[in-house]
Amino acid sequence: MPDFDSFISPALLWLDKLGRTAFPFQLDTWRHYHSGHSGLVNAPTGSGKTFALMVPILLEGKFLAPSENQLQAIWVTPIRALAREIQHAGDQVAEGLQLKWKISMRTGDTGSTERRAQLDKAPHILITTPESIHVLFTTRGYEKYFSCLKAVVVDEWHELMGSKRGVQMELALSRFKTLSPGLKIWGISATIGNLEQAKAVLFGGWLHEKGRKLAFVKSNKKKKIDIQTIIPDEIETYPWSGHLGTRMVPKVLPIIEASRSTLLFTNTRGQCELWYQKLLDANPDLAGQIAMHHGSLSRELRDWVEDALHTEKIKAVVCTSSLDLGVDFRPVETIIQIGSPKGVARFIQRAGRSGHQPGATSKIYFLPTHAIEIVEGAALKEAIRRDIMEERIPYIRSFDVLMQYLVTLAVSDGFHADQVKREIKDTFSYASLSEEEWQRALNFTTSGGSLDAYNEFKRLGRDKTGKYRVTQKRVATRHRLSIGTIVGDSAIMVKYLSGRNLGNIEESFITKLNPGDHFWFAGKSLELVRFKESTALVRKTKAKDGKTPSWQGGRMPLSSQLSAMIRHTLDEYVRNKDPNTEVAVLKPLFDEQQRQSIIPREEEFLIESFRDREGHHLLMYPFEGRFVHEGMAALLSYRMGQFKPLTFSIAMNDYGFELLSDQEIPIEETLADGLFSTRRLHDDIWASVNAVEIARKRFRDIASIAGLVFKGFPGKYKKERHLQSSTSLLFEVFKDYDPDNLLYLQAYDEVLVFQLEEARLRQALDRIANQNIRLIQSKTPTPFSFPIIVDRLRERMSSEKISDRIKRMKLQITKS
Repeated sequence: MPDFDSFISPALLWLDKLGRTAFPFQLDTWRHYHSGHSGLVNAPTGSGKTFALMVPILLEGKFLAPSENQLQAIWVTPIRALAREIQHAGDQVAEGLQLKWKISMRTGDTGSTERRAQLDKAPHILITTPESIHVLFTTRGYEKYFSCLKAVVVDEWHELMGSKRGVQMELALSRFKTLSPGLKIWGISATIGNLEQAKAVLFGGWLHEKGRKLAFVKSNKKKKIDIQTIIPDEIETYPWSGHLGTRMVPKVLPIIEASRSTLLFTNTRGQCELWYQKLLDANPDLAGQIAMHHGSLSRELRDWVEDALHTEKIKAVVCTSSLDLGVDFRPVETIIQIGSPKGVARFIQRAGRSGHQPGATSKIYFLPTHAIEIVEGAALKEAIRRDIMEERIPYIRSFDVLMQYLVTLAVSDGFHADQVKREIKDTFSYASLSEEEWQRALNFTTSGGSLDAYNEFKRLGRDKTGKYRVTQKRVATRHRLSIGTIVGDSAIMVKYLSGRNLGNIEESFITKLNPGDHFWFAGKSLELVRFKESTALVRKTKAKDGKTPSWQGGRMPLSSQLSAMIRHTLDEYVRNKDPNTEVAVLKPLFDEQQRQSIIPREEEFLIESFRDREGHHLLMYPFEGRFVHEGMAALLSYRMGQFKPLTFSIAMNDYGFELLSDQEIPIEETLADGLFSTRRLHDDIWASVNAVEIARKRFRDIASIAGLVFKGFPGKYKKERHLQSSTSLLFEVFKDYDPDNLLYLQAYDEVLVFQLEEARLRQALDRIANQNIRLIQSKTPTPFSFPIIVDRLRERMSSEKISDRIKRMKLQITKS
């Protein structure tokens, strides 16, 4: 390799021809890469992070001139849309450096012919996903395929780290470190609250390896974000979730019209489908000018939308997180976030899709779906001003992913247990793995453990050399089709009678329809004609009465950082420190809240109570997010039930929760007895919830990832009821006969950490215990309690009935 100045000279000449210069953080990255270092790049979206690593990888290839058919670098991306963008950037740099390198993509969308061609003749750079890397590990001779690998780049590492896909990536990196001793590993991450931990998770044992140089490169450029909250013409004093929502379409249309190109982000695929319909209903002239993009649409539809955005053939796209990360659609001028983003980092990430060039300002509109969400608009601005970001909690000791990985290695060339154990122990996720746990994981994957009476769970055996290998061809075939950690309801493919594929809908929705029923999907009104195996055959219809699909896992909890900023924003309003913010428009609502109750200051905790025909209502407002409120409500119900036998109905939203009982609730007595104490918290949590049932539900996904259940072959997927029955049976076997089973115990651990959020619940209880408790008795629901009560009623009423009930409730409040 030449000296650094000579190394970067071709890149500087190319940039000079374009009238551009390298940014300081890019030069720092190039210098570290040239020195053989690994590292983590932290820079705002749209600042040139891709070039920071694509350029030195290609420069290295230019000077070392590797042979054809030798894979030199892997670029890992969490989403398919980003893979196409990375490939475009790579081709651009390669052309500028006059380097004839082949840069290819391999994702779940890549056809079998192209995948085979990549194995026969490896590209120089492969842009792929964690799942696709593990699929490659099932290929005979994969060690030789990766033997010349010089660099692995993990893009959007902050996004992968907080999921089991991040664990998959850790395991892949542990294998690459052995296969390619001179390997350089680089991560690219947006700003998160635990960047140091992100570095530790990415590099594992390298972090403490003597003589190992790990760089941390940070851009000093701060992204400018212009945030505007879309204010409704009228503020409801008694709002409820979704009462604004699509009623705000008339305010969105002028924004779309005034912008060169707009992305409208929704939090769920169902909301995405709904907003696309409503925009077209409000302005039919947008037909052909707007499109939709989410992960359940077919590859062909998604590709068309992405190309149309690049070439400015369409004016707006309603989308989900499928366009969240890193994608560079330069024509996009404006972002609209529909509803709460639930977190600061997600809001910034989405804002960065506009002004996606270095130095450009990102413009984002925040559209509240109910009035109180306007507070979040102000809270987001303040959090961004203070550089407050959420942490990403890494998964550790995920035995389901480990067992899947062991079978993956056994499918191809097999593995020696001691070698793989050393590699796995070098990861952050499995650093605490004990010898006993390793043997139990290995034995369970080999013999099935307590399931050893069934041959289907005996997946591995040992050959004469001591290597573990898959012993049955059927196991290998099924495993290749099951690799991955993204789980959900079984999907049904939706196709026209002509055979054109529209995408996938979850079985739990589509199987409730009968032939002749109408539904909306991919922005079209469709009629179900018939089911054919795992395919729903449909035709277009002009009917407007169809149902909109819903997908599981759509509700995200409010982050602790955004929660804290909401409490701060309310405190600022009460203290009248900043009456000129958008929060001031909520004066009618806040006046009514203060008339009946109070708006809590940061040092106060509000509890409201009232009685009506339904019973005794107790409302509490931690402002900690839905998951924490679910756990806290169950916990406090249990503790009050220990004081006096009571039965509760529970409802919650991101701001608070309701406890409803047919008897008087002894709140004052239990407060005096330490209602919010963290003493015995762990035991009380398990006593307060149906722990077995919650863990059973969590176990479904764990069993699927570990390979204990097979979802079926393409086009012939098993019904969800059958899968649930199988996992429930396995759960019962472990509960009764193998309670120390690693996967069984993992289900309970994940419930505590990720569903009930025990750590965050403990912090919230500590905070509340040190606050001034304000117990307010009101005659009727207050503006703060109204949306929580409506959410409870909505779960058991049709939309028409709930609308009538809301009117009656408002009338009763007015009369009182």
